[in-house]
Amino acid sequence: MSSFWSRILIAAAGIPLVLWLMYLGGWPLFGLAIVAALVALHELYWMTRTLRPVVLAGYLGAIAMLLGAELGGTNWTLVGIFATLALAFVFKGAAGASSVGVTMLGVAWIGLGLAYALLLRDIDEHGVLALYTVVLAVWAGDAAAYFFGLLFGRHKLAPTVSPGKTWEGLAAGTVATIAVTFIALYKQDFLSIPESLVLGAAIAIAAPLGDLFESALKRDADVKDSGRLLAGHGGVLDRVDALLFAWVASYYVVAAFGQL
Repeated sequence: MSSFWSRILIAAAGIPLVLWLMYLGGWPLFGLAIVAALVALHELYWMTRTLRPVVLAGYLGAIAMLLGAELGGTNWTLVGIFATLALAFVFKGAAGASSVGVTMLGVAWIGLGLAYALLLRDIDEHGVLALYTVVLAVWAGDAAAYFFGLLFGRHKLAPTVSPGKTWEGLAAGTVATIAVTFIALYKQDFLSIPESLVLGAAIAIAAPLGDLFESALKRDADVKDSGRLLAGHGGVLDRVDALLFAWVASYYVVAAFGQL
């Protein structure tokens, strides 16, 4: 089966399930976040295996972080960071500071990003709307950037990090992200029009940065994809890299507008 058709089939099967669990929220969404966190951490720790990450500490720290987000909000979310730091030093054995550092990177990046997805979903009666808006805006921006860049891209955005990305694609992705955010929130009694445009701009900035961040890590590790679990889509980390940054940025933009 070609990579194109495998991508289509996996998207057709996976997207409705993900959106359904987001709609349900609560423990079903928590379960999805746990699975995504553990798989993404596995992929990251495999890519950085030469640094000898303290894998068990990372897994337990991410679980603690997501539990904190689900049960206690932002204050308890940070428990996972300190738990990871303590557990990494307990379990590290002969591993050095670099091992602890890459372990912490995984939890602070992947665990925290997914924790903020849970926190967004818990925003009063607007949680589903907020979470859907961010996810759909990121997906729309990614698709627009890919296809517009493929057709019209001439100027490389970050040739040493991600040679396929172009400034033309970034511009198209930015427009699509802001447009989808505006449309999703229009007359929803959640954010005003100016506020929705600001949120769209924040997502449009954060999502490509998240994508480039993972691309830089993959280039350092000399791998094309973070994994093969999703066939043509690569690994789980390849699918959530932009969202990990976007969820955090969106939460604080919404908080700044007094909607928490």
